[in-house]
Order: sequence, then C-alpha cells, then structure tokens
Amino acid sequence: MELPFEYVYTAERIDANKFPDIRDRKDLPVLVSAIAEDVDVLITGDKDFSDVEVEKPEILTPTQFLEKHS
Repeated sequence: MELPFEYVYTAERIDANKFPDIRDRKDLPVLVSAIAEDVDVLITGDKDFSDVEVEKPEILTPTQFLEKHS
C-alpha cells in the first residue's frame, strides 16, 4: 500500500504558550510542525504524544494507524 505524503517544515522560533502542552518539550517542534502545516495524521511511537490534546492532527501509534486504515 502506498500513502501520499508531503514534507513539512518547522518554524525557527516557537512560542510554546500558543501550543498544547507536551510532556517532553524537545518534542514540541514536531507537534508545532504538524499543527502549523495542518497535517491529518501524526504517526508516532513516542509516548510523550499520547497525552497531547488536539483535535487535529490525529495522533496515532503505528499499530493504531494500521488497525484503523487497513
């Protein structure tokens, strides 16, 4: 199965107060990039993303993604 994809970019400066909290602040650029670039799904095995409360992107583990889209 092939999935379409696009490259997205991370801003050089991030105001952390404008974005949802994430347990590991080092992951904030990934979250900000996904939100700013309006991605549909963020697939990650990083457990620091499991508590992030956002409507979009949908944050899924690889297993959750396969279960939902297979």
